[in-house]
Amino acid sequence: MDDAELIRAIEDNAAELLLAMGAAGGGRQRVDDEVRWTIGGSPLDYHNAVVSCTATDADLVIAESLQELRKFGVPGGWHVGPSMRPLDLGERLVAAGFSYGGPEPGMALRLAELREAEVAGLRVERLLEVDQLTVWAQTLGRGFGEGVKEAEWVASVYQRLGLADPWRHYVGYLEDEPVATATVLLAAGVAGLYFVMTVPEARRRGIGAAITAAVLREARDSGLEYAVLGSSPAGRSVYAGLGFRELCAVHLYDWALPEE
Repeated sequence: MDDAELIRAIEDNAAELLLAMGAAGGGRQRVDDEVRWTIGGSPLDYHNAVVSCTATDADLVIAESLQELRKFGVPGGWHVGPSMRPLDLGERLVAAGFSYGGPEPGMALRLAELREAEVAGLRVERLLEVDQLTVWAQTLGRGFGEGVKEAEWVASVYQRLGLADPWRHYVGYLEDEPVATATVLLAAGVAGLYFVMTVPEARRRGIGAAITAAVLREARDSGLEYAVLGSSPAGRSVYAGLGFRELCAVHLYDWALPEE
């Protein structure tokens, strides 16, 4: 893949993740030539998302997305990637009442160039049975995003989606204690990396890099050539250390429920 193809894969892999999770959560999907969104399937703003737009009348689509969010009574947002149009979409969203949540760096790696990272004693296991999601969720809830609320919703969605490809979920153990999580989605021709988290008391020991390297080795051994991810600003240096290159940014625009 060239850089343009990788940028599109960054957008499309994340879109596939959000659309699939939203549908499993009971949300309403819109997928047509102008826009793709999933709204109403999650209590989390990040997962009630417009993930692509090339609409001629963007203001109308923005208004329709707000109408859906209000109807379902959920927070949500737009994930504005490089392919989305019009070019002033961000300004239009702010004018409509969305707040700018910042950029999410889009990064990609040719898996043949993955740099190794190991932590002595760290054991990484792929989940093979649905009941193992309990440990995954309990670990994720100790330090990711909105904590227990997010972890429980995500686990409930993955119970419906199952554990077979294209979904791969992992727990990292240190001295038999679960300390890290990761998920891989095989879509858009690449391995997308999500929910990488190390519990707070085990951070700054290289565990995040080590579990990332382990799950990407498995993706590489499965025949995948590239991995992509949307990084938090804080995680950018960790992924760069493994060989990821920053190729784009996905800009997040959030809408919160009005206070009663």
